[in-house]
Amino acid sequence: MIKAGRTLLVTATLALFSAVTWAEESAADRLADTLSSYSTFQAAFTQTVADDRGRVVQESTGNLKAKRPGLFYWETKPPANQFIVSDGETVQLYDPDLEQVTIQELDEQVSTTPALLLSGETDGLSETYNISERRYGEHTREYTLEPLSEDSLFISLTLTFYDDELQAMRMEDSLAQRTELEFGNIRINQPVADSAFELEYPESVDVIQSMQ
Repeated sequence: MIKAGRTLLVTATLALFSAVTWAEESAADRLADTLSSYSTFQAAFTQTVADDRGRVVQESTGNLKAKRPGLFYWETKPPANQFIVSDGETVQLYDPDLEQVTIQELDEQVSTTPALLLSGETDGLSETYNISERRYGEHTREYTLEPLSEDSLFISLTLTFYDDELQAMRMEDSLAQRTELEFGNIRINQPVADSAFELEYPESVDVIQSMQ
């Protein structure tokens, strides 16, 4: 009887372990499927940055556009005016106040601009992040991504979807600073010309190449 009980316990433990592993893999697969179903994503955003005590230290608004494969355009409105544009290989950061454009390789910038996930590859998400999923009712799903690399500038990234429509992002860094993005006027899979992802700036600005 004792032997049978131990066998049952081992079997149940193995089944639970298998279920947990399957759930983790399925969360990554489901997130990848949802993101990859977006050929284009356009939205207005409100961004709030809070310190480790929860005090809001910055608020801004703007617009973003993403188009697969690799096209991304982010504009933060004044007074914190800034542009982030990607062609799939490099990222250009333009600060009009500083009259400066910095060009970086794409991989260097994903950790500081997670919204680039909307235009990049999604097949290897599980190789880069530990991904977990929570469901709230029938319509809301929340995915939390924790980077496997110790060099990442954030420790967690949470994406909230309602009926497969991305509604919000929340990022926390190693200093417990939290950045929250809420999206509005969302348009998914509507046509966007490639020319909408070109960055324009005066010839007088300083261009800094930060490439390996």
